[in-house]
Amino acid sequence: MARHWYPVTETGDSFLASAPFRYEHSVETRAPAERIWEILTGEELVHWVWAFTDLKWNSPRPFGVGTVREVTLLTFLTARERFFRWDEGRRYTFSVYEASRPGLRHAAEDWTIEPTPSGSRLTWTMAIRPTPLVAPLAWACGPVIGLVQRRALRAVRTHAEARPAL
Repeated sequence: MARHWYPVTETGDSFLASAPFRYEHSVETRAPAERIWEILTGEELVHWVWAFTDLKWNSPRPFGVGTVREVTLLTFLTARERFFRWDEGRRYTFSVYEASRPGLRHAAEDWTIEPTPSGSRLTWTMAIRPTPLVAPLAWACGPVIGLVQRRALRAVRTHAEARPAL
């Protein structure tokens, strides 16, 4: 059965700073930045981050600005994302342009990796503007979204530290 897609208006950096719902969390790891980048741009995120139940890169490698992928969260929502920043090995930023469920007006994420003296720091910023009908649900789910983000970042750290870079 074909999936219906709901349009989401693409955004940029200003939205990441001013979104009505904004979540930012970081994790420190002993793994080098190169290892974290390998994980974030790989194919296997869904095997060890429980919140991501499917991930498909719909653009060929090498990835960059304009790359498109689909990510399914908790088997409930699939988002089609288009990358508008791609700083190889350091940072990527994307905006959602379609979703499998209604309720999003804008959504964007920024993932930044910074080298540290003992490894690296990964920061994940998520920004959303739901439709007015969904806004109360987004507000109520804020603590859960934060928990999901923190657990996903810890899973990246655990995976990065358990297996050396390829």
